[in-house]
Amino acid sequence: MATVATRPETSAESSVVRARRLGRRRAAIVSGVLALLVLAVAATALSVGAYVVSLPDLLATLAGVGEPRDEFIVLTLRLPRILLGMLAGLSFALAGGLFQSLLGNPLASPDIIGISHGASAAAVAALLIFGLSGLAVAGAAFVGAVVVATAIYLLAWRSGLTGYRFVLIGIATAFLVQGILGYLLTRADVRDAQAALLWLVGSLSGARWDDILLLGGALAVLVPLVAILAPRLRVLQLGDQSAAGLGLAVQPSRLALLAVAVGLTAVATAAVGPIAFVAFVSAPIARRMVGGLALLPTALVGTLLVVASDFIAQHLLPGDVQVPVGIITGAVGAPYLLWLLATTNRSGAVR
Repeated sequence: MATVATRPETSAESSVVRARRLGRRRAAIVSGVLALLVLAVAATALSVGAYVVSLPDLLATLAGVGEPRDEFIVLTLRLPRILLGMLAGLSFALAGGLFQSLLGNPLASPDIIGISHGASAAAVAALLIFGLSGLAVAGAAFVGAVVVATAIYLLAWRSGLTGYRFVLIGIATAFLVQGILGYLLTRADVRDAQAALLWLVGSLSGARWDDILLLGGALAVLVPLVAILAPRLRVLQLGDQSAAGLGLAVQPSRLALLAVAVGLTAVATAAVGPIAFVAFVSAPIARRMVGGLALLPTALVGTLLVVASDFIAQHLLPGDVQVPVGIITGAVGAPYLLWLLATTNRSGAVR
């Protein structure tokens, strides 16, 4: 009996389907492990401190049947800080992943190309020059991020947008804004300069439920937009000509993705300040574990990085010293930046 040969096209299609299925399974497993790590670090942070809350007491407190003292320490002092850190880490990580994937450059991160610096400068100006406080300073930070991002986009536009030009102009803008920040601080009173520390390194101290609700409300709008626009981002990664050939409106899609990424950066910076390098390292770490765009693992890596770094900043430094979380993330991210620069060739690809 004659056998029917398998068509090469069918075999190739089966291989692609199997590869996609394995990729989705791996992404699901990695995401599950990362989510468990986030929960474990968060539970530890809720329990550990000058007053230790045991696991049974912690569960009872979270269920609403704990002791009044435990409820005050867990729900009023510790939980807002952890939730704000989780939301900020997710926001920064997604923003960095969008910028890097959209512009095709590992240096295209909002804390490298000046967008976070713009938010910081606007917040410090509002604090030191206009004497504003609270939500007004956060609003100024949001406006500063949007203005700087718009300026970079307009300066980088030359009958189209290239990631290399965008990153170079962004880095130059970051140096310019840092100069403005330095001038503002040298002209400020020492006490006012100390109050501006949040907007220089990023901190979760003084977290309030109002901050969580504002950031959570913004993410409730922005995260679904990321999910809606993700298929367009995958098409754009094929190149502008291929994307246009597949019927995608290239420039409007790129502009929409950039707007969402800027929004994620702005709302997070307005809530906690510019926590360094979270946006920069989260997506590369996630891609090494999963491959591809990996937006969900990227968000979880950013969340884990901020929560774990804040726990280290509060409890694990020698001499019982406590520092803002941005100092710890900077200590983690700076060596990665040096390694990236050392292993990047002239075309911008990592060797």
